[in-house]
Amino acid sequence: MEAIRTGTLATPGATLHHEVRGSGPILLLICGGVYDAAGFAALATTLADRYTVVTYDRRGNSRSPLDGPPEPQRVEVHADDAARLLTAVGVTPEEPALVFGNSSGAVIGLELAARRPELVRTLVAHEPPLFELLPERDRWRALFRDVEEAFHKEGPGAAHQIFAAGLDGGGEHQEQQGADGGEAPEGQPDPEIMAMMGRLEQNAAFFIGYEAPSFSRHSPDLAAVRAAGVRVVPALGEATAEDEPYARATRLVAERLGTRIAPFPGDHGGFGTDPAAFGAALRKTLATG
Repeated sequence: MEAIRTGTLATPGATLHHEVRGSGPILLLICGGVYDAAGFAALATTLADRYTVVTYDRRGNSRSPLDGPPEPQRVEVHADDAARLLTAVGVTPEEPALVFGNSSGAVIGLELAARRPELVRTLVAHEPPLFELLPERDRWRALFRDVEEAFHKEGPGAAHQIFAAGLDGGGEHQEQQGADGGEAPEGQPDPEIMAMMGRLEQNAAFFIGYEAPSFSRHSPDLAAVRAAGVRVVPALGEATAEDEPYARATRLVAERLGTRIAPFPGDHGGFGTDPAAFGAALRKTLATG
């Protein structure tokens, strides 16, 4: 059994639960949607023989409580959390970190690269949902206004239904199906899996009410990222449909940064459905920089 070092980090407005595996160069994994550190457990395990893998529960999710009541979240604050965590685990400008972000975690990663480029050597940004980059941004703005209104008037269930319908059956709402992208195994339930699923159910309400609407309005400063000289690799799932908003946003990020897209196994949640293959692709991408 691998050794997992757990800890907490006090940040302005929250306390972050984080986990560290393995040894070697520091690799931070930033989750998106409703996930927490456990959602990356299988991927982290495949990488721990080569890297010091750091995972964490983002503020307001799972074991990272806010100091006060829930409030709309800002990508900039989450990026500052990531920077503080990197510093806490020993990252310095002399030895910057490798960073991987999935979905909204990729959005946070891009903001981290813009705000604290000295801490990031390479960022792999997997399918960031940057709706503000898309030509039909006004439709997305209207959708998330409806989501936010439904959340406050009717609750998270109604908000999720509007969100899922607006995404037309694909994309980030699928993150709520399960931490590994599939069904739980038959037989006696694993206590850790059951605990994680309970946390993700709670995270879903926070996500739809306090993250998705505000995160959807975020537009990264890609010019600052490019000027900072951080190596950014946009990543796209080979099974992700070309017309998915995540896919189109990923292509736009690559275009604006003047870089190529790295193909990864699976779709938006490929890190969970086949962590071994996904980990191999991430190793290759990090090694070629």
